[in-house]
Amino acid sequence: MDLTPGLLKAGVKVVDLSGAFRLGTAENYSAWYREPHTQPELLAEAVYGLPEFCRDRIPAARLLSNPGCYPTAANLAIQPLVEAGVIDRAAGIICDAKSGVSGAGRKPSLTTAFCEVTENFSAYSILKHRHVPEVLRTSGLEEREFSFTAQLIPIDRGILETIYFRVAAGVTAENLIEIYEARYQSEPFVRIYNPGRVPDLHTVQRTNFCDIGVNVDAATGRAVVVSAIDNLVKGAAGQAIQNMNLMLGFAETEALL
Repeated sequence: MDLTPGLLKAGVKVVDLSGAFRLGTAENYSAWYREPHTQPELLAEAVYGLPEFCRDRIPAARLLSNPGCYPTAANLAIQPLVEAGVIDRAAGIICDAKSGVSGAGRKPSLTTAFCEVTENFSAYSILKHRHVPEVLRTSGLEEREFSFTAQLIPIDRGILETIYFRVAAGVTAENLIEIYEARYQSEPFVRIYNPGRVPDLHTVQRTNFCDIGVNVDAATGRAVVVSAIDNLVKGAAGQAIQNMNLMLGFAETEALL
């Protein structure tokens, strides 16, 4: 927030990995980050940089806000299904998200110290995680429709989100796969699994891929989608490079595949 105005004035394009410009308005920022926004005039200009949904706006952007890691995995899994109308939104969507310790950044703290994390498993920022509004904005959900819990697991990297919801009447796992495949058929970094198969963290670590798998119980309408990314690559620096490539006219996959 402090560095960006000077960089833009100097004619530099900015890909911002912080949360400073993700939420659209100063009011949203203050509500979720509990502090005032000091550059509200730049919020309207900032382009949200989830390439799979915002690619048309990215090449002309001067200021690009790189998405958070949790919302990247969540939105890639949820948004196409919300858009297709196959989720029973009245029943709600639950996102159970687990992250490696690097998701907390490099700043030392007691909660991320080795002795606190190893052989442990903990939930944090319950009902007030600052990544929630990114999911709501991108997937078009109301806050009452979406429950999100972030959890810290004792590994260095990776995010795995298990997303629970009920499908509309008659919707099958094959239908969900068809929606994903139609939406992502030209996307180089989203991989869809066959029905019944789901990703794990080993499949995405140190890559810029988001892997998505689906299970549906036809008798009850219960559905589970598993979405996995590396929080340091597709969830941060890799996606920033993907966005930079689009902003500067390079091949989108340059240095990533």
